Amino acid sequence: MSRFRWPVLAVALVSALLLLCSGIGVRLGLWHFRTGFTLLRWTVYLGVAAAILSVVLLVALSIRSGRGRGVLVLALLLGLGAAYLPYSQLQKARSLPPIHDITTDVVEPPPFVAVLPLRAGASNKAEYGGEEIAAKQKAGYPDIQPLHLDAAPAEAFPKALAAARAMGWEIVAENAGEGRIEATATTFWFGFKDDVVLRLRPDGTGTRVDMRSVSRVGGSDVGANAARIRAFFARLN
Repeated sequence: MSRFRWPVLAVALVSALLLLCSGIGVRLGLWHFRTGFTLLRWTVYLGVAAAILSVVLLVALSIRSGRGRGVLVLALLLGLGAAYLPYSQLQKARSLPPIHDITTDVVEPPPFVAVLPLRAGASNKAEYGGEEIAAKQKAGYPDIQPLHLDAAPAEAFPKALAAARAMGWEIVAENAGEGRIEATATTFWFGFKDDVVLRLRPDGTGTRVDMRSVSRVGGSDVGANAARIRAFFARLN
């Protein structure tokens, strides 16, 4: 039985390698992001297979008092770890609405201006999807609301711009007169480009900050755009 431990470890290593390559290949332009998703699917298959085989062999070795448990434990942990990451993202995607355009103002979403040429050829349009998307957002992300700042727009704008830069976004445009900031954010794993627009308007003696974050590709953003809005508002506030 112990002689099978190395093939099982190899399967676990391949699953981890597929996980690593899925994102790197997309970032380097070696393959389409859908190919990266396929690699993630096989990461789960092979990771789970390695984990199951490891458990079976560990049980068999415990009965026979065989050696090689350390290798099998490593294969078990490696397989489970590699499979868990994409599986957890899949489950998260299933629990969230399949949308990729999130805004704090679903009635009058902040429009993109300077970013539009950068989105040429993107599979997702820059135009807002209307009431259907708004309803799905309200159901899935009821906490996404405008932010009120006590500072006047003239004072709030440079703070918002500094916060946007601190988020690591690429600033595409900044127009203090219009109270508009446009930027592009790059996701960590696949390097997806998501576009952001901020709109600052007078709100009493303070400022109302609206934000919209839209993915260029993909039907579902797996909560990335909503998370980006939450993170930015937490930094700005």
